[in-house]
Amino acid sequence: MKKGSLYLVGTGIHLNHMTVEARDCIEDAEKVFYLVADPITATWILRMNSDAESLQTCYSPGKDRRLSYREMTERIMTAVRDGLKVCAVFYGHPAVLVTSSHRALKQAREEGFAARICPAISAEDCLFADLDIEPGRGCQTFEATDFLLHSRIFDPTCSLILYQIGIIGDLTCNPDKTEHPGLAVLVEQLLRTYEPSHPVVLYEASQSPTGTPIINHCTLATIDPATVKLITTLYVYPLPSREADPVMLEKLGIKR
Repeated sequence: MKKGSLYLVGTGIHLNHMTVEARDCIEDAEKVFYLVADPITATWILRMNSDAESLQTCYSPGKDRRLSYREMTERIMTAVRDGLKVCAVFYGHPAVLVTSSHRALKQAREEGFAARICPAISAEDCLFADLDIEPGRGCQTFEATDFLLHSRIFDPTCSLILYQIGIIGDLTCNPDKTEHPGLAVLVEQLLRTYEPSHPVVLYEASQSPTGTPIINHCTLATIDPATVKLITTLYVYPLPSREADPVMLEKLGIKR
């Protein structure tokens, strides 16, 4: 195994979500890169490790995010190739909707470096708790643009979670974006399966330990684009469950 290593960790949605493992990785690293959602978290990371730098500079208004992700990966990998113990810190969970972390992990391993992603709390974990969702009864998660582009097949009798509904079809970086033309396309697609009156939630996890989540109950037909932000997640309630399969009940020895 080559000298140089990579650990990818997450901050959770706010600092109280930070795991002990993530803190240890940040403190022990010889080089830290971070991409977080607020200045408080950035300041905390710099206090934990003074040799830390932000990846936010890879973004710029109107720039294709795919190019930004490649630049982030290359900055991370340059330090790994220099033989350093590198920790890359991302908002939320480093394996959830973080393209550059997956690319860096794959590239590091292909080049013979030790690398791993550490678990963390994601917005979905917060959603399960805040909306009292039991994912074990069936839950499907998609990034909204991916869901539309690939005509994803899903089970409407299970929960449906769609990330990033505020940037559907938009591959640029525009944090001040207020118009969401792709949202109408998503609603049109969902109306092929659900009634206009079907209940949904526009959800945003609390961004601070003392804050409260945004839980906007509405229907597919009454989704207000003006309330949608870059971090808004759409939760679609499941249709009634199917009846248990009598053949499977018998095979499993379960009585009705």
